[in-house]
Amino acid sequence: MGAHHSNLDDILEEDMHHWYTKFMRESPSGLITLFELKGMLEMNGMTEEASSYVDQVFYTFDMDGDGYIDFVEYIAAISLLLKGEINQKLKWYFKLFDQDGNGKIDKEELETIFKAIQDITRSYDIPPEEIVTLIYEKIDVNGEGELTLEEFISGAREHPDIMDMLTKMMDLTHVLEIILLGQKKKVN
Repeated sequence: MGAHHSNLDDILEEDMHHWYTKFMRESPSGLITLFELKGMLEMNGMTEEASSYVDQVFYTFDMDGDGYIDFVEYIAAISLLLKGEINQKLKWYFKLFDQDGNGKIDKEELETIFKAIQDITRSYDIPPEEIVTLIYEKIDVNGEGELTLEEFISGAREHPDIMDMLTKMMDLTHVLEIILLGQKKKVN
C-alpha cells in the first residue's frame, strides 16, 4: 500500500484504517493546524490573497471551529470535494466565497478568491474581473451587486458555463494530492 496511486478515486476506495494511518503519519497529533497546512502547501512567497484563500479553505473545513482539522473533518472535506453532490459543493463554494460571513457574496469577495486561486494554481487565463462580471451579469438578476445562497445555487445550476467555470476554478485536487500523497515535505 505504500505506492503512490494514480488518482484520488483509488485513494478514496482504500479502507478507513489505511486512511487513519496515513493521516496520523502526516499529523501525529491527530490534528492539522492552519500553520501545518500552509507548510504542506509550501506557501512561502505566495501573495496575501493566496494566503487568505488557504485560511478560508481551512476555516470551512474546520467544521467545529476549534482551529484544527481532525480526522473526521479531513475525511468529510475530501469526500465533499471529490464525491459531493452539486448542491453540496455549491454550498461549500458559497461559504468559501462569503469571507465576511454575512450570508451574501459581493463582487470584491469573489474577485479576491479568484485572484488567490490564480496565484496558487499559477493559471492566469482569464482576468478575475472578467469572471466576476460574467457571473454577476448572469446570476445577479436583481442587480444588487451581491448574491444570496439561493441566487448563487440556482444561477450556477441554470448556467452550465458558469457551473463549469466554477468547477474548474475550485478544483482542489492538486491540494488534496499534496496533503494525501505527501508529495511535498511537511514543514515542522
